[in-house]
Amino acid sequence: MHIVQVSCYIDPAGRAPEQLLRAWPALLDTAEAAARTGLRVTVVQAASHDAAFDRQGVAFHFLRELTVLEGALSAHQWARLPSARFRGLLRSLQPDLLHLHSLSFPLAARPLGRALPRVPLLVQDHSDRPPPRWRRALHRWGLSRIDGAAFTARALAHPLTAAGVLPRGIPIFEILETSTRFAPGDTDAARAATGLYGNPCMVWVGRLNRDKDPMTVLTAVALAAQRLPDLHLWCCYTEAPLLPQVRERLAADPGLARRVHLLGAVPHESVQELCRAADFFVSASQREGSSFALLEALACGTTPLVADIPTARRITDNGAVGALFPPRDAAALASAILRFAARQPAELRAAARAHFERRLSFEALGRQLRSAYTSLVRACASA
Repeated sequence: MHIVQVSCYIDPAGRAPEQLLRAWPALLDTAEAAARTGLRVTVVQAASHDAAFDRQGVAFHFLRELTVLEGALSAHQWARLPSARFRGLLRSLQPDLLHLHSLSFPLAARPLGRALPRVPLLVQDHSDRPPPRWRRALHRWGLSRIDGAAFTARALAHPLTAAGVLPRGIPIFEILETSTRFAPGDTDAARAATGLYGNPCMVWVGRLNRDKDPMTVLTAVALAAQRLPDLHLWCCYTEAPLLPQVRERLAADPGLARRVHLLGAVPHESVQELCRAADFFVSASQREGSSFALLEALACGTTPLVADIPTARRITDNGAVGALFPPRDAAALASAILRFAARQPAELRAAARAHFERRLSFEALGRQLRSAYTSLVRACASA
């Protein structure tokens, strides 16, 4: 099968194609994961520069030409339309299936479906929220020709179906957005390199905002520390609208403040060492599309203690590895910390990494993609 993966998102920074592949590693990694299963894979990416080349068994075409709706809407990414040249390239590639990244480009989905009417069209969610009400009819129209949709967790499709954006009854596939090349390492060496310590040692990777709910984690740490005097939590984050509230909470509880370390922003490559150093990865997030930080933690063998939301449920296989706790339930998180702190760290690390390799690695991603592609191609051939 020849699969053409399409992305209409245009890099705001206007970087050249080679730079984009370095900045957006998932662009190559996801395509390569599918190619390694024996598929022929081509990527067509909207860009500010034209280019064509091969990388690791994947053919890349970067095209400058996307047209836009006239007027005020032209500033919005979702208003981009594939040009005649863009559609012509896709036809010339003669794909067996089109895989469009993001549900946020309905005005691209419909022309692509019409350009290749006999070719199934799979659209993949990338943390896409239901559009505003005034735009839902447009999304419904644009996505009416798709043959399937992919989400990290099937339950993530429900809000879009309820909003009338997704066609009812289309196949929904559970497919990771990407995976990671992070790997386990020596815990003592990682702690020496990062300065992390604690028994247990926990790491938080994510924004400090209401969706991520750091206040629940702080309350849980305060509760668990009553029985775990050496418990420490290390927090790295970028955007932090709740940082004043977090600092206020720590200032009000000196015992908690001694155990919570606000690292702020760290380079992405440093996250691997932080996860290797930590016993537990903790998250109270209320909503995640892909939960990349959770994938990275599991890749390093770090046990996840995370809120029970669809994405975390899917990634942990319903809590088969680590623990799920009800969102906003600090007491339940504290209980999970105590329960897992009593277990053998080496066994937990081995179980986390084994789960990653089996369910979340690039090899697993490739199998998920191939299965979905094959299912849609067969269904359309028999229709």
